[in-house]
Amino acid sequence: MDFELKHAMEILGRTPATLNSMLRDIPEEWLRQNEGPETWSPYDIVGHLIHGEETDWIPRAKIILEHGEARAFEPFDRVAMFEKSKGKSIGELLDTFAALRKESLHTLNEMRLTPALLENRGRHPELGVVTLKQLLAAWVVHDLGHVRQIVRVMAKQYRDAVGPWRAYLSILDE
Repeated sequence: MDFELKHAMEILGRTPATLNSMLRDIPEEWLRQNEGPETWSPYDIVGHLIHGEETDWIPRAKIILEHGEARAFEPFDRVAMFEKSKGKSIGELLDTFAALRKESLHTLNEMRLTPALLENRGRHPELGVVTLKQLLAAWVVHDLGHVRQIVRVMAKQYRDAVGPWRAYLSILDE
């Protein structure tokens, strides 16, 4: 499928409501469990998405539009949420994420991106030259990947409880 900004924004706009529906007002056990050492819980993932809204997607889009390849993106701290989310409820995180995403989509809309602007190039500190279109497509896939990750982490909490049905539940072996 070819990248379409309108379609990308539709998916990005749905992520906060999807996560809110899945995670708000559920027991802490569901929110805080992960898949083992060096893995993230649903709570951690929402914090990570917030950090991305604040420091990654729109700031990098602006760098591409304002500086092109002349200025590399700031490196992204993938684990900043562990400190930044401390002491906050899942409700607070979900509300913060929804507000930030709404602001991000408003800013993205205000950029009035044309097909030519989507081809503008920037410089990722590890990946090298990237286009604005690639950045925005990666944002969508990043959201979808983390929704999938949350579902997988939650499903694995019942890995043993499902008994023999485990043979039919491939998500438990991912």
